[in-house]
Amino acid sequence: MYRMLVISTMAALPLAAAGVFAAGGLDGLLEEERSAGLLTVARFDEHAFDQAPEGMPYRELQTFLRGRHHFNQRWVQFPSIGGDWGLGPTFITDKCVACHERAGRGFPPEAADEDPLALLMRVSVPGEGPYGSPKPHPHYGDQIQNQGMMGQDRDDTFLGDRVPPEAKWFVDWEASIVAYADGETVELRRPRIRWGPTWFGPIGEQTMTSLRLAQPIQGLGLLEVVPEEALLSIAAAQKALGYNGRLNRVRDDINGSTAPGRFGWKANEPSVAQQIAAAFAGDLGVTSDLYPQMNCPPVQVDCAGQPPGNQPELIESDWKELTFWEQLLAVPARRNVKDPRFARGAALFREIECAVCHVPELRTADKVAHSRLLAGQIVRAYTDLLVHDMGEGLADGRPDYLAGPRDWRPHPLWGLGLTRVVSGRPHMALLHDGRARTMAEAILWHGGEAERSKERFRMLPRERREDLLFYLESI
Repeated sequence: MYRMLVISTMAALPLAAAGVFAAGGLDGLLEEERSAGLLTVARFDEHAFDQAPEGMPYRELQTFLRGRHHFNQRWVQFPSIGGDWGLGPTFITDKCVACHERAGRGFPPEAADEDPLALLMRVSVPGEGPYGSPKPHPHYGDQIQNQGMMGQDRDDTFLGDRVPPEAKWFVDWEASIVAYADGETVELRRPRIRWGPTWFGPIGEQTMTSLRLAQPIQGLGLLEVVPEEALLSIAAAQKALGYNGRLNRVRDDINGSTAPGRFGWKANEPSVAQQIAAAFAGDLGVTSDLYPQMNCPPVQVDCAGQPPGNQPELIESDWKELTFWEQLLAVPARRNVKDPRFARGAALFREIECAVCHVPELRTADKVAHSRLLAGQIVRAYTDLLVHDMGEGLADGRPDYLAGPRDWRPHPLWGLGLTRVVSGRPHMALLHDGRARTMAEAILWHGGEAERSKERFRMLPRERREDLLFYLESI
């Protein structure tokens, strides 16, 4: 077995304005401003999510910078020039940064005939795959590749025809109106999938689909080293309050075992390293030591006939450096902590029980082998890394290991208020499919275990709602 040593209803607030902090770095921050312990940075511009932490030793910094290069590197088809060999033959994008711009979140398509890029579609059929995973579609695998490329046949003769994408699909938005108790209304929207051509037969009525938006990736190394025992303790405390947070137990392909899921919208990946290798295989069609087979189901003969760029295409040293970069990405500091609205919003966050699942503080393990900067840190990520029933309105109908058709992991909220700054867009793209353009919309979609909290938010007078939203913008 391969083993790897892992080296809103409110207008945008001026949270990134000059003067939020006094001049200086980490030492100039108050304790309550530190979002991620030693991985906190006082950076609030468009590069707030892609920074190295202060005090990183020289050798670690060099590894970090090489990892950043791999994140930005373009992949191309062998023997093209202008990038690393190994893209495709079917894929969604040609580089990591295309979906996670500046290490931030992706955005769903807005135009009717726009190809989705940072929003991908998982697919599976009824039953279980290996180790309890979703069962792949026999013709389309576990996600739809909406791009194909020029190819070569088995005799290395250049072909004029393209290796086709697996399928084309598009998003239409369906609007509805929700009213607060005071009469103010909010437009919500949900995506509806519209299929274009499918090159390898019908998708099938029984096929389960799930849209997944690219998430921000800062602070992942801290979440990776929160002890499992701490998460189980949180789950036990939640049950006493009538909640049902659970660890998703998933396949750890690196170690050949079962492990707690921590990453992905349904907590279906156990580690940063495996998440990266899976994204390379699924999104770019790039092989690795962990996933050495090209992403070509048997019916896709032209796909399978293409020569690989290398064997594997993502070499081990590059994979390690990219993993290290993601593990050590710093988190922007909390802002406006002395503003009275921050304290009022924090109290409301606890009062309406948002803090039950979006846990304000976690703590990492006391010892971490690959970087001392990750050990013993207070993590203000606002997640519990568990999965929860979020109601029928957000259900995708698709189980994923122990996560059911209505289950989702509470998304980390740190840095939320910098989304528009990092992306340069006037709105957000929240929830698993990017449907929510503001934090208020995201809250109003909550159901299931969060129904009570959603209703308490909906019943608040406007001034108190804005206090809560100000707090969320600031953390």
